[in-house]
Amino acid sequence: MSAGAPWPRAAADVRLAVRSLAGKTLFITGASRGIGLAIALRAARDGANVVVAAKTTDPHPRLPGTIHTAAAQLEAAGGRALPLAVDIRFEEQVRAAVGQAVERFGGIDILVNNASAISLTGTLETSMKRFDLMMGVNVRGTFLCSQACIPYLAKASNPHILTLCPPPELRPEWLAPHLAYTISKFGMSLCVMGLAAAATSAARTPQIVADAAHWILTGDSRGMTGRFLLDEAVLAESGCTDLSGYAVKPGEPLREDLFVSS
Repeated sequence: MSAGAPWPRAAADVRLAVRSLAGKTLFITGASRGIGLAIALRAARDGANVVVAAKTTDPHPRLPGTIHTAAAQLEAAGGRALPLAVDIRFEEQVRAAVGQAVERFGGIDILVNNASAISLTGTLETSMKRFDLMMGVNVRGTFLCSQACIPYLAKASNPHILTLCPPPELRPEWLAPHLAYTISKFGMSLCVMGLAAAATSAARTPQIVADAAHWILTGDSRGMTGRFLLDEAVLAESGCTDLSGYAVKPGEPLREDLFVSS
């Protein structure tokens, strides 16, 4: 297959086989569904250990997946899973979960700050309860999980902190429509800058983020430190330039993320 050809699932697995997460331990927040689960499944297919750190323990009436169904999928995919009920706003829960992860798997190689609260509402329509939730999950949660994992990441041979957040560009069109949400996501971006760790954000199918994340996490962390990376740029660097297979609807162009300039 040529470098510019689309990546069917099997071809993507072959192409990434030389960059494996086998035996690595990933602590992934919000991994019970969506992008977090997609990243976890991609790692599990390599034979990785995955800590599913999320809030959902019982089926949600409107959202798919729990920490237990996610863990079952990861085990079926070939990985080892540790489902832990964690609200990342609360220090005692995060530190307890990190301790359980280390006890179970012997350490932590990768932290994926994926969990995020969202409300695309204008200033007058955003309740302070929702504002506090976004700040608590997005900013405090990212900072707290990073702080709790760093002592163990420091012992890993190729540690990574991957945070799903936008590049910290002060663009009015990103701020005006949903000011509170953007402030909270920029808080995550500032954590990235301060911690000098790689980050990426996307709004296509979850698999595009999973494949891009896999490429980042199997590479040299020192070469990625402090960079803000878009999924399509990462995949182009890895040899994939035709992203049509990641469209939400086949044949339609990929949708741009909120924080991507045309």
